[in-house]
Amino acid sequence: MSGEYEKYPMVTADQLKSRRERPRRVKMLTRDFIEDSLYNPSYGYFSKQVVIFTPGEPFKFNAMQDEQEFHQLLGRRYTEFEDKLDEKQPNDTRQLWHTPTELFRPYYGEAIARYLVVNYKLSQYPYHDLIIYEMGAGNGTLMLNILDYIRDTDPSVYDRTKFKIIEISSNLAKLQAQQLLRNADSKGHASKVEIINKSVFEWSQVVPEPCYFLAMEVFDNFAHDAIRYDPVTEEPLQGTVLIDSNGDFYDFYVPTIDPVASRYLRVRHAATAGRYPHPLSQSRILRKLRTSLPFSPNLSDPEYIPTRLMQFFDVLEKYFPAHRLVTSDFHVLPDTIKGINAPVVQTRYQRRTVPVSTPYVHQGYFDILFPTDFHVMELMYRAITGKLTNALSHEEFLRRWAYVEETETKNGENPLLSWYKNASVLTTV
Repeated sequence: MSGEYEKYPMVTADQLKSRRERPRRVKMLTRDFIEDSLYNPSYGYFSKQVVIFTPGEPFKFNAMQDEQEFHQLLGRRYTEFEDKLDEKQPNDTRQLWHTPTELFRPYYGEAIARYLVVNYKLSQYPYHDLIIYEMGAGNGTLMLNILDYIRDTDPSVYDRTKFKIIEISSNLAKLQAQQLLRNADSKGHASKVEIINKSVFEWSQVVPEPCYFLAMEVFDNFAHDAIRYDPVTEEPLQGTVLIDSNGDFYDFYVPTIDPVASRYLRVRHAATAGRYPHPLSQSRILRKLRTSLPFSPNLSDPEYIPTRLMQFFDVLEKYFPAHRLVTSDFHVLPDTIKGINAPVVQTRYQRRTVPVSTPYVHQGYFDILFPTDFHVMELMYRAITGKLTNALSHEEFLRRWAYVEETETKNGENPLLSWYKNASVLTTV
């Protein structure tokens, strides 16, 4: 395909936003392919495919015997939820997923609210309003749980509270607005809430006031670049993908690193003092011996670098200079594809999860989900924004801020603490 690679034009995800059909006879960087697959307004995974599971009434954990009972009840509610959807419109390829916000409603959201109120009172009240931005707010459940808690427990802080959602998906932005008007209780928050239907990367207005910026389970779907290294010279090569006239994918690695990926590599090296996971972990002598063997690969395994995450930190530094970040995400994931910091690539078919071994898949039908290296990410965030941070495991954060007795089963097990063991929480100090 090298001849086609030379002929086809290079395109970006931004250039494809207005397209209704998946592109053909083009080439693009890996990060642009992932961005287009997940977020294209016409065929992207989050634009068209995703349904977020809502379990109905909050689970009564104190009435359950143990975690096994919770697991069984959750399975039944999952089936009932999807049965109702199929009654309206059967769909073998429905993409359905859940979040801790939905599973542990309202306790998870109340823990976040408690963290926000305590820190707001310590550092900003009464001189500033409590301004909360949430990026990628899903069904709007976290917003409602936070506002309910503040209204019920601290009316003086509630009077000063403003909640702004930044939502890239038009469908989810509409759903969030509907949730806000669902009943009299939620309607009471309407004057506090603004839903901004745009990508955070299109943000262009400086917010000088102190604010809290929530980014819960969004880093995992930020686009990454793929980098492989020459095992002898250690030179990096950047991943691109060619899409032919039939819509088939071919990945190429080129020695010219674009400015965004090049800057990431420089900032990471400086921020970590050169200490981070790397595909070339073997000594140079061993690598030379390996490359001399028959059929040995001429490049290292790929590493996936979170260039979009770096650009998000740039947005925070430039447009939200007085922000304090609250973010949670997965530090490790099962069933990842080959490589350093590699993603899980999966779809759902007939209610079963189907993993695949490459990110170059039919755009919009597959979730491409990356783990976050919190050690590297924390150091890069500090280097770009100049702010100090605190990283905790998901369990440690919730032990500090949740009323854990509310999610304890009769035998003393606690799903709020034991689930999401593979997640971490990072906050700005």
